[in-house]
Amino acid sequence: MPKQSMSRKFRELLALDRVLVKPGAHNALSAKIIEAAGFESCGVSGYAVSATLLGKPDVGLVTADEMVMMSRYIAAAVDIPAIADADTGYGNAINVIRTVEDFIRAGVAGIHIEDQVAPKRCGHVAGKQIVPIEEAVGKYRAAAITRDEIDPDFVLIARTDARGVAGGSVADVIERGKAYLDAGVNMIFPEGLSSKEEIAEVCAALQCPIHYNRTGVSPMLTLDELNDMKIAKDHPVGNIHEFVGFDAFRAMEAEFLPAEEVLAKYEGSLGYQPKDAVE
Repeated sequence: MPKQSMSRKFRELLALDRVLVKPGAHNALSAKIIEAAGFESCGVSGYAVSATLLGKPDVGLVTADEMVMMSRYIAAAVDIPAIADADTGYGNAINVIRTVEDFIRAGVAGIHIEDQVAPKRCGHVAGKQIVPIEEAVGKYRAAAITRDEIDPDFVLIARTDARGVAGGSVADVIERGKAYLDAGVNMIFPEGLSSKEEIAEVCAALQCPIHYNRTGVSPMLTLDELNDMKIAKDHPVGNIHEFVGFDAFRAMEAEFLPAEEVLAKYEGSLGYQPKDAVE
């Protein structure tokens, strides 16, 4: 018997109007553990896949084919909806069409696409840059049209890193969130908000389902606190960003990229600041 549509199942969970906890998986086994632990959904974490598959930091090194492959394995292994990390969509608006098609056929319930400049990086590490809002809107419009043609229940989540870039603000997050909703996405993922007040402000302004990443620079709010806002510890190895190699990546940037470009990217950017040299 075929599985229930996972995109429809995820929509039904979202309609319950409570926080849905979505731990990140990096392979089929970890997804099965998440399911066995009683969680109702899981993520296909780009950070986790990069760290476990490549042993490298989340700086845009994982390819579309690798993420789709891992998403297919995870979706086939569990009977809970999986939401996949599709990074920046792997190209421009035209490339995003192919990206959405591939993830839908992989069997996941939805994806999130971010408005970072490619190659991207973890939203809780400094050095992020974002594309112009017009370019991002075009990508989300293309994604929404493709969703509607293949699986209207498929959930599109627009992630914005506008808060964490140099000079970024909550107002930028809200402006982009509204524009992305108008483009046809279902949820907004405001990455890197730094306080409970910022989260509440975004939730109040957008009035839509919110994907909240409870990690990094963002506050570790309780489920009760998150439920009040109606939005959907130290690692054993120490600093996970350092452990997977962000410092080494920063050193390569210092060696091979123009110094002015690197400085502009990191100065004033919110998140973990990798060291520019590795001892």
